[in-house]
Amino acid sequence: MLLITQKVHIMNIMKSDVLEGDVLEGNVYVMTHSIFSNVVRIGCTPNEPKEYAKTLSQHTPGDYSVAFQLFCKNPCHIKKQVRKYLSANKYVNEFYEVQPENAAKLLKTESLRISINHAY
Repeated sequence: MLLITQKVHIMNIMKSDVLEGDVLEGNVYVMTHSIFSNVVRIGCTPNEPKEYAKTLSQHTPGDYSVAFQLFCKNPCHIKKQVRKYLSANKYVNEFYEVQPENAAKLLKTESLRISINHAY
């Protein structure tokens, strides 16, 4: 029962995460969890991702940590594109079975592509 309650609480926290397109400048990030190897969470926020990881960790067994973060323009658009690339690796919700380094490379590459293709 406790595990179900924790899962519901985490899902509510995730719903409070930024919806795509809401942020003009902010961070895209790759988070890992101490219990799940090779599963990452990819998201965007106008705030500090490390603080968000601490908040998530307070409500779960194990700890979240930020493996990579990048401050950029249109972070939610970048997140969306990277999630499309990783759709075959989707684990559940915003989680993907991929090495954190590979997810970070995708975020970097996509941030460069989007900044070139969009005038600011």
